[in-house]
Amino acid sequence: MTEDADLEAVRVLARLTRLVERSTEGLSLAHYRVLSAVADGDERASRVAARLALGKPTISASVDALCRRGLLTREGVAGDQRATTLRLTPEGEAALTGVETTLVERLGIVLSHTEAPEAVRATLCQLGLALDALADQRLATLRSTR
Repeated sequence: MTEDADLEAVRVLARLTRLVERSTEGLSLAHYRVLSAVADGDERASRVAARLALGKPTISASVDALCRRGLLTREGVAGDQRATTLRLTPEGEAALTGVETTLVERLGIVLSHTEAPEAVRATLCQLGLALDALADQRLATLRSTR
């Protein structure tokens, strides 16, 4: 029974991902994820890569594209010529706010069709905390191997 429930949960997550993809209004899902990670305080590309479980080349390509679109900026870090800090531009903040407003509305519609919307919302938030813990663990492992 657990195996069937796990498979169903994975399939539901895939369907939710599609809902998110259709709601990002001109941003790819990858670009949305990068913008939201930077908005959450992940200012270094390496931290964004670890949090999102993506390789540095993938993050670099997304950051380059977002900078070209004027949604993100790179700033040098004093004392470290290799490091850059990522920041949302006002246009990036507006784009992120617009997408997230749409996403919250659509999530609300989906949750309204469940028996316990608050419990489902709380469970999703718990999954987010678990993903953050895994990202922190991955980053700590990367740092310890250097």
